[in-house]
Amino acid sequence: MYTNSRSAASAYASVGLETSVIAANPHKLILMLFEGAQLAIRTAGVHMREGDFPAKAAAITKAVTIIGGGLRAALDAKRGGEIAMQLDALYDYMCQRLFVANLKNRPEMLEEVGALLAELHSAWKQIGAQDPGTAPAQGETRTAVTA
Repeated sequence: MYTNSRSAASAYASVGLETSVIAANPHKLILMLFEGAQLAIRTAGVHMREGDFPAKAAAITKAVTIIGGGLRAALDAKRGGEIAMQLDALYDYMCQRLFVANLKNRPEMLEEVGALLAELHSAWKQIGAQDPGTAPAQGETRTAVTA
């Protein structure tokens, strides 16, 4: 069936990821994007230290695609207003820093973007934990109502 165990494991992981994506709510999908971008950046850092520049470039490209094509694309400027605009600018900044990190082999830039993503990821997790059934769209503001 599969020529080697790596192919089998890859196929299994792919099916597992597809199943997770299909079953996920919009809030969970954003969490998955944060996790994917963070993993790609950590992977890029490993490849940068090892001097594997093609693999480093591929990992950075993956992170930029997730941030620019996933997280930025998920923003709802109409519903999110100023917060969505600020996140859009932050995501743009992250992508620019990743491009420079790739061109100049600057691990501290990878670490900077990774730290920004970690902070956003943590905040996004807390939003879902507070009210998992009605988590807002990314960039959407929510006001607390107290009695």
